[in-house]
Amino acid sequence: MYKKAQAAMEFLMTYGWALLVVLAAIGALAYFGVLKPQQFMPEQCVLVPGLACLDFKVTSSNTTVLISNSMGRDIDISSITIGNCSQMFNQTLENGEKSEFILSGCDNGEPGAKFKKDLIIEYINQDSGFIKTIRGSISAKVQ
Repeated sequence: MYKKAQAAMEFLMTYGWALLVVLAAIGALAYFGVLKPQQFMPEQCVLVPGLACLDFKVTSSNTTVLISNSMGRDIDISSITIGNCSQMFNQTLENGEKSEFILSGCDNGEPGAKFKKDLIIEYINQDSGFIKTIRGSISAKVQ
């Protein structure tokens, strides 16, 4: 009976140490930058349902987003903020329409750098005249 317990304990100890060595090796690779998480970061632009971010481009000084309106009503885009870069607009986006918005004069980092910022769109509902704010996010590599 004790031989089975001893065999089980030896099995756990052997593979436990092996697992610990593998985890330490992965940790060391990540610490020294061999595994760069930013190179595996997916490029995405996410907004709430109703407004869709169809495409985007981030350069060191400009951010361009292509936004589609499927809210069921016409809206007036008054401002877009991405991170610490903000731009005022006075553009009507009719239901079913898409439009390109360019934020210029931004400091988005060097080419190849990771870019992950909040995307805030302020718009006016043409039916009610109310000002509303939508929040999303944008993740990309600076081009």
